[in-house]
Amino acid sequence: MDYDYDIIIIGGGPAGASMARIAAQNGMSVMIYDKRKELGEPVRCGEGLGQREVLAQGIDLPRWCFSTEIHGAKVIAPNGKSITWKSKDTKGWVLERKMFDKWLVELAVEKGAKVKTYARVTDLVKKDGKIDGVMVSQWGKEPFEVRAPLVVSAEGMEAIVARKAGLKAMSTLYDVDTCYQYEMKPYDHENLIELYFGNKIAPRGYVWIFPKDAKKANVGIGIGAHLTNWKKGGNVDGADPKILMDRFIENHPQLKDSSVLQDFGGVISVGAPIESFVKDGFMCIGTAAKQVDPIHGGGIALAMETGILAAAIAKKAHGKKDYSEKALKEYESIWRAGPGKKMAKRLLLRKVMEEVNDDDLNHIFNTITDADLQKVMEGSFAGPVAKVVGGRPQLLRILKALIS
Repeated sequence: MDYDYDIIIIGGGPAGASMARIAAQNGMSVMIYDKRKELGEPVRCGEGLGQREVLAQGIDLPRWCFSTEIHGAKVIAPNGKSITWKSKDTKGWVLERKMFDKWLVELAVEKGAKVKTYARVTDLVKKDGKIDGVMVSQWGKEPFEVRAPLVVSAEGMEAIVARKAGLKAMSTLYDVDTCYQYEMKPYDHENLIELYFGNKIAPRGYVWIFPKDAKKANVGIGIGAHLTNWKKGGNVDGADPKILMDRFIENHPQLKDSSVLQDFGGVISVGAPIESFVKDGFMCIGTAAKQVDPIHGGGIALAMETGILAAAIAKKAHGKKDYSEKALKEYESIWRAGPGKKMAKRLLLRKVMEEVNDDDLNHIFNTITDADLQKVMEGSFAGPVAKVVGGRPQLLRILKALIS
């Protein structure tokens, strides 16, 4: 059939750009439509990315794409007790997302993909009841039709077109965190990400400090959106992320005297992935599919990995000229058997930890070591749970779900 492209990808973030690069490299004609005037803007995350995930994809991160190197993480309990976690798996970077996102798209363009910015996909085009392309409005002008046998949603949290395709991409308040972040200066650091836990600090969430060059840092907070009172529906007094963020800064020995260079808010998914990722002629990847780590809300590495996986299945579909849901379902099956299993364990951990109070958290931090923390993050809960329960048996009721 007379299509304009083999694939239309909605969104030029890490998921969309990664899929575009591999699909174009495989000989497919690819168009990325991104609604933003400038890729990478606005920044809506802490900008952290693990080194292992990038190296596994065979690409080298240019120096100008990141602010500083990260050697590990320091996790801080409500009483101030900390565990420093440093290993080969904790190395990474705090990015400059504006530069990083552009670089990922440029890699795709170098392989033959095309991109148009300030181009909003307003609707799907259907033929005989099946998805056959999209309607695009560029620079606010009248929408025009662009046709492709495969449309991919890499839209991020909004997932508007994914919902138009019939996917259940809505988020409940319980499954998202509402966040606020400052870029601050000065801040002296040890090339460690700092994570602060406690229900008084950040109910159903945490405060993060991601260090950057030139004595700067991204300082942010994420709390359960179902707890916030911005629509008078919350059940924690004062659970407003900015209020809690400001309170934390006022009591921090360094940050209380630092200046705010930039501030912004947003929401992140910390729930389960959507029920299905595909329809006939349609795929959903990255944050749009809620393929986000439910512990810390990080999605960059998962998005890149998912984009590459989706591109491999798209290549098969292209070769057979079969873009049916059945053919595309292989992408979903592989994802759920791989990254999805790890996500499921981390989602279970998040839900279990919601039931732990600050006193219990202090006990946990006083009991486990950095080696135990490594096991927990890998999904091996039995050993660390046994140590914790040995000193506080009453926690077995809460933690038993992790070892059952």
